[in-house]
Amino acid sequence: MRSPSTASRPARCARCPSSPALSTSSPATPDRGKSALLTIIDYCLGSSGYPVKAGKVRDYVSAYALTLVKPDQQLFIARRGPEGKSAVSTVLCILPQAPGTPPPPLQELTFATPLDAAKDILSDFCGIDRTVRVPAVGRAQTIAPSIRHALFFCFQAQNEVANPDLLFHSQGEEWRPNTIRGVIPYFLGAVDPEQALRRNRLRLLRRDLADLETALAPSQNLDPATGQARALLTEAVEAHLLAPLTNPESSADEVLDLLRQALSHTEPSPEHDSGEDPLSALITRRNELRALHGQTRVKIADLKRQLAENTDFTAQATEQRARLVSLGLLRRDPETSSATHCPVCQSTLPSANDTVTALIRDLAHLNGDLHVIGSDTPAIQRLISQEEERLQELRSALARNQEEINEVTAGLRALQQEPDDARRAAMVQGRISLYLDTTAHRAVTPQVEDRREDLRQQIADLEELLSDDTQGERLASYLSLISQKITSKAAALSLEHSENPIRLDVNRLTVIADKADGPLPLPEMGSGENHLGYHVAAMLSLHEWFTEHRAPVPHLLVLDQPSQAFFPPDHTGEAILGSNDRHKLLNVFQAIHRTLRLLEGQFQVIVMEHADLDHPDFGPYVAQRWRYDNNQALVPAEWIEEEAD
Repeated sequence: MRSPSTASRPARCARCPSSPALSTSSPATPDRGKSALLTIIDYCLGSSGYPVKAGKVRDYVSAYALTLVKPDQQLFIARRGPEGKSAVSTVLCILPQAPGTPPPPLQELTFATPLDAAKDILSDFCGIDRTVRVPAVGRAQTIAPSIRHALFFCFQAQNEVANPDLLFHSQGEEWRPNTIRGVIPYFLGAVDPEQALRRNRLRLLRRDLADLETALAPSQNLDPATGQARALLTEAVEAHLLAPLTNPESSADEVLDLLRQALSHTEPSPEHDSGEDPLSALITRRNELRALHGQTRVKIADLKRQLAENTDFTAQATEQRARLVSLGLLRRDPETSSATHCPVCQSTLPSANDTVTALIRDLAHLNGDLHVIGSDTPAIQRLISQEEERLQELRSALARNQEEINEVTAGLRALQQEPDDARRAAMVQGRISLYLDTTAHRAVTPQVEDRREDLRQQIADLEELLSDDTQGERLASYLSLISQKITSKAAALSLEHSENPIRLDVNRLTVIADKADGPLPLPEMGSGENHLGYHVAAMLSLHEWFTEHRAPVPHLLVLDQPSQAFFPPDHTGEAILGSNDRHKLLNVFQAIHRTLRLLEGQFQVIVMEHADLDHPDFGPYVAQRWRYDNNQALVPAEWIEEEAD
């Protein structure tokens, strides 16, 4: 417990349960500290803030601890509450232990592990590969999955467990939805670590190429010639140091040679009347460049729109293809199989063969569409790249043109003030001499190594290696299988709309019922009972997948007050349920038990609950009963009484 102003009283440590497969804090009355369990676990697992709410837990607890257990491994974690004016404690105590070792006394704990290092240790213990980088949806950066990201799937707080708008923990916080979308493929196992490294390497190479092009831009401005060089060339012609130009698109080297010729002339050349105002020609050229610039931008926007449409179609079509393939109908030949039996359940169905034929035809159409779109997409990407390069060239040309206009304007103004041709020529030669000296200085200074071709080749090689990456298809297939689990559990819970296929939508971060008249998302599925049921069905299905596929996610689910869906919002008294609501709540706990039995002790569920159900699937698993009538709570009464004394 956090020491109050009197430092003589010994500190206490609140430890969270870690061993029961299903534990509840039931029955409980308000302010007994049950909801603090979730925040304590969150805090000990590396939270960047102090999530424990104000109250007796904050007032009388100075340190929190929990024990993580894996086969043949155990990890003890403790963390102090904030002290003084600190917002949060940034050091933890982490102790590897032999299995079955009890927690050490608080006085023997040493808090010395920095928070970032603690997160890495916890991530390693969880089995998370910290070398993997996944793209952050909606942001130009990557994410290194960690224990903090895994907890999105392990907690259902009191305001989340039956919330129709939030399926995952902390989904309502800023930036969290995109983070959840970014890490889901990794935790589901759809991310190939080697491919993820390649994608991250590709991102870094593209950044290096962009940085190198920026660094080389000043030297690139010499070819084609800079606006200042061309402006000086125009001034030299106007001062009769050179004959009128016959090739206005001279290269940088040719322009420099002409400037050196102008500098070497001792007397102005005979006057030549070009019949054209140099400033008007530059302005006309600028208008042409701006028109081309606008056309190129429109073309890029059209190509990107087409690419986005292709991407959206591919995602939807891939998902539908995975769902059709999962039916296993490809193994049945409609020409030779029975025309009166369903290929799935073998029930009598006169139109079975027609149905199979239609499904296979739809699947063939999808395969054809995906092939066409897949072949179009690289071509569109190449066109976008080419047009973006052209756009960059036009921008550079516009910049040089503006520089040339500015220089010509300033030069002509200065020349008009000199009535003597010789003095005007000398003035231009002085400006040319200064420019040539500056250019020579740039030529001898250390240059940035031009590695663009090497970087482009490395990028092309990685893009070729990533071209056959099937992450999207794997993710769609896995989600289809998980969605089947959710559908089965929803039917067992007798939820509304469970007669339809239920799918997990990772883009919208919700569950959706695919009805004949269109998709129905969770917020539109009616009562709180449905919202609770679909939350439980989705979380249990995900953890079945995580456990069966050894995903690097803690095999833990914490539910805070699932029975709230059956009580009025202002309920504060004893948890008395009607027979119908009691039966529905019992169904929820029985669904949890079925998953626990299926996973054979590899998965733990902790439930903080008001209701007390007299049933073999509930009563024997109650770990604590915190009530006023027995004077039991998370913070023992004697701790508070000691402080009062």
